[in-house]
Amino acid sequence: MNTSKLERAVLVGVKLKQEQDFDFESSLEELQGLTEAAGGIVIATMVQAKDRPNSSTYIGKGKVEELIQLVAELEPDLVIFDSELSPVQLRNLEEAVETRIIDRTILILDIFGQRAHTREGILQVELANLEYRLPRLTGRGVEMSRLGGGIGTRGAGEQKLELDRRRIRNRIQDIKQQMQRVEKTRMLHRKQRQRAGLKTISLVGYTNAGKSSLFNTLCKNAHRSGNKQVAADERLFQTLDTTTRKISLPSGRDVLITDTVGFIQNLPHHLVAAFRSTLEETVDADLLLHVVDASGTDYLEKMQVVEKVLQELGAADDKILTVLNKADLIDDNHGSQKVGFFVSAKTGQGLEELLGKIEIKLNQ
Repeated sequence: MNTSKLERAVLVGVKLKQEQDFDFESSLEELQGLTEAAGGIVIATMVQAKDRPNSSTYIGKGKVEELIQLVAELEPDLVIFDSELSPVQLRNLEEAVETRIIDRTILILDIFGQRAHTREGILQVELANLEYRLPRLTGRGVEMSRLGGGIGTRGAGEQKLELDRRRIRNRIQDIKQQMQRVEKTRMLHRKQRQRAGLKTISLVGYTNAGKSSLFNTLCKNAHRSGNKQVAADERLFQTLDTTTRKISLPSGRDVLITDTVGFIQNLPHHLVAAFRSTLEETVDADLLLHVVDASGTDYLEKMQVVEKVLQELGAADDKILTVLNKADLIDDNHGSQKVGFFVSAKTGQGLEELLGKIEIKLNQ
């Protein structure tokens, strides 16, 4: 990897009193993965334990001074906070540290801005981005105008950061109207599928659980073309736009299967709101395959994150089939903690049995 083109980032995390050590550490580790997915490289990490965030700078005054010295010494391109910063906190930190400051929300929005390709995906990302940035434009004209590019400046496009509040509000309304039209088209397609008697299956799960790999393997085994259908690699949020294909079950019955965006800890509410229609359609499928990376030590915690989001979206428990992926990487002891159906998208282990189980569930 050519690291000379990667943006150098310092990460900042605050462990709150009520937060578990494991949750804090896994969130920081995930922030590093998100930074790398956005095109950055982490050069340092600063942490602080506090009862509650500082209302004006999020971290304490002493830590602000420490951060100023660290930035002067390392000269990073940006500093990334592992929480959503208020407009006041963001402005005060930028003035004190004199470098680009972004938070977890804008980092994820940036990744989504890079990965969205369909019209609906692009609109959803722009909507979330503008609604996040709108209250943060006040008094920041100078800072916004000197933002060149890079992580945290892409999603809605640099030119949109210089729009006044009225024009941004108008753009938000325009996007919402466009999305309503897209949603109507999607509802028509759904009715056509229902009339054709086609059952639908959605792959859901934590980002990087192997959903796209499993999707590809199922399509290769059961799709008429036998070809790989979507890109799959180790980057977080490789899949953003949903992809749907028709596959055949062992009986010869055709069903539609959809690959969807992954979930993470602390998924920004701006994104949940913007992607709600897509997420709701996902959980409206006849069957949800909850794909879990069973080789990870924290797989149970990640399962809970996904289950919580599915519950909030109103997904029925009896429509969810848990699929423990990466079975080829699991030893016997780990496998004894069986909480779902074991498969390996890489080796094909358990796929025939999975297709049979899918057929049984759809017939219930």
